[in-house]
Amino acid sequence: MNKTEVRRYLLAKHGVVEENPFKMGVPVFKVGGKMFALINIGDWEGSINLKYHKESIEALRSSHEAIIPGYHMNKNHWNTLHISKLKDSVIKELIDISYDLVVDSLTRAKRQELNSNSW
Repeated sequence: MNKTEVRRYLLAKHGVVEENPFKMGVPVFKVGGKMFALINIGDWEGSINLKYHKESIEALRSSHEAIIPGYHMNKNHWNTLHISKLKDSVIKELIDISYDLVVDSLTRAKRQELNSNSW
Protein backbone atom coordinates (compact mmCIF):
# COMPACT_ATOMS: atom_id res chain seq x y z
CA MET A 1 0.00 0.00 0.00
CA ASN A 2 1.15 3.53 -0.60
CA LYS A 3 0.36 6.55 1.58
CA THR A 4 -2.73 7.48 -0.43
CA GLU A 5 -4.16 3.96 -0.15
CA VAL A 6 -3.45 3.79 3.59
CA ARG A 7 -5.07 7.17 4.19
CA ARG A 8 -8.09 6.25 2.05
CA TYR A 9 -8.51 2.95 3.94
CA LEU A 10 -8.32 4.71 7.31
CA LEU A 11 -10.82 7.40 6.33
CA ALA A 12 -13.27 4.84 4.93
CA LYS A 13 -13.82 3.41 8.40
CA HIS A 14 -17.04 4.50 10.09
CA GLY A 15 -16.75 7.73 12.09
CA VAL A 16 -13.07 8.37 11.43
CA VAL A 17 -11.69 11.89 11.40
CA GLU A 18 -8.21 13.04 10.44
CA GLU A 19 -6.44 15.65 12.56
CA ASN A 20 -2.96 17.17 12.68
CA PRO A 21 -2.33 17.89 16.37
CA PHE A 22 1.44 17.37 16.33
CA LYS A 23 3.02 18.82 13.19
CA MET A 24 2.75 18.84 9.43
CA GLY A 25 3.24 15.41 7.93
CA VAL A 26 1.94 13.44 10.90
CA PRO A 27 -1.81 12.98 10.51
CA VAL A 28 -3.67 11.32 13.35
CA PHE A 29 -6.80 9.26 12.73
CA LYS A 30 -9.42 9.17 15.47
CA VAL A 31 -12.74 7.51 16.13
CA GLY A 32 -14.94 8.76 18.93
CA GLY A 33 -12.26 11.31 19.79
CA LYS A 34 -9.60 8.65 20.41
CA MET A 35 -6.54 7.99 18.28
CA PHE A 36 -6.21 4.60 16.58
CA ALA A 37 -3.63 5.41 13.87
CA LEU A 38 -0.84 7.84 13.19
CA ILE A 39 1.12 7.94 9.96
CA ASN A 40 4.37 9.63 9.11
CA ILE A 41 3.86 10.78 5.56
CA GLY A 42 7.21 12.55 5.47
CA ASP A 43 9.22 9.35 5.68
CA TRP A 44 7.21 7.50 3.05
CA GLU A 45 8.64 4.36 2.26
CA GLY A 46 6.24 4.56 5.09
CA SER A 47 5.41 3.87 8.64
CA ILE A 48 2.17 3.79 10.54
CA ASN A 49 1.55 3.45 14.27
CA LEU A 50 -1.36 1.25 15.30
CA LYS A 51 -2.75 -0.12 18.56
CA TYR A 52 -2.73 -3.85 19.19
CA HIS A 53 -3.82 -6.35 21.87
CA LYS A 54 -1.45 -5.93 24.82
CA GLU A 55 -1.42 -9.65 25.62
CA SER A 56 -0.24 -10.70 22.15
CA ILE A 57 1.77 -7.70 20.99
CA GLU A 58 5.13 -9.44 21.45
CA ALA A 59 4.03 -12.45 19.41
CA LEU A 60 3.00 -10.16 16.55
CA ARG A 61 6.35 -8.35 16.62
CA SER A 62 8.31 -11.58 16.64
CA SER A 63 6.36 -12.91 13.66
CA HIS A 64 7.05 -9.82 11.47
CA GLU A 65 10.39 -8.05 11.43
CA ALA A 66 8.66 -5.03 9.84
CA ILE A 67 6.61 -4.52 13.03
CA ILE A 68 8.45 -2.90 15.93
CA PRO A 69 7.48 -1.22 19.21
CA GLY A 70 5.59 2.00 18.57
CA TYR A 71 7.90 4.92 17.86
CA HIS A 72 7.18 7.69 20.40
CA MET A 73 4.20 5.68 21.70
CA ASN A 74 3.39 3.42 24.65
CA LYS A 75 5.22 0.28 23.58
CA ASN A 76 2.83 -1.96 25.53
CA HIS A 77 -0.06 -0.94 23.27
CA TRP A 78 1.35 0.47 20.02
CA ASN A 79 3.37 -0.86 17.10
CA THR A 80 5.12 0.86 14.22
CA LEU A 81 4.62 -0.93 10.91
CA HIS A 82 7.03 -0.45 8.01
CA ILE A 83 4.49 -0.46 5.22
CA SER A 84 6.78 -1.31 2.32
CA LYS A 85 7.75 -4.58 4.00
CA LEU A 86 4.24 -5.90 4.71
CA LYS A 87 1.48 -7.33 2.55
CA ASP A 88 -1.58 -5.14 2.04
CA SER A 89 -3.76 -7.75 3.71
CA VAL A 90 -1.65 -7.63 6.90
CA ILE A 91 -1.73 -3.83 6.98
CA LYS A 92 -5.51 -3.76 6.55
CA GLU A 93 -6.03 -6.43 9.20
CA LEU A 94 -3.91 -4.50 11.70
CA ILE A 95 -5.72 -1.24 10.91
CA ASP A 96 -9.02 -3.03 11.51
CA ILE A 97 -7.80 -4.40 14.85
CA SER A 98 -6.59 -0.98 16.00
CA TYR A 99 -9.88 0.63 15.01
CA ASP A 100 -11.92 -2.08 16.76
CA LEU A 101 -9.83 -1.83 19.95
CA VAL A 102 -10.52 1.89 20.18
CA VAL A 103 -14.23 1.57 19.34
CA ASP A 104 -14.56 -1.17 21.96
CA SER A 105 -12.93 1.11 24.55
CA LEU A 106 -15.40 3.95 23.98
CA THR A 107 -18.14 4.57 26.49
CA ARG A 108 -21.54 3.14 25.67
CA ALA A 109 -22.81 6.66 24.98
CA LYS A 110 -19.95 7.34 22.53
CA ARG A 111 -20.54 4.01 20.75
CA GLN A 112 -24.26 4.78 20.47
CA GLU A 113 -23.48 8.24 19.11
CA LEU A 114 -21.06 6.71 16.60
CA ASN A 115 -23.65 4.14 15.51
CA SER A 116 -26.42 6.72 15.20
CA ASN A 117 -24.41 9.01 12.94
CA SER A 118 -24.58 8.20 9.27
CA TRP A 119 -21.27 8.80 7.59
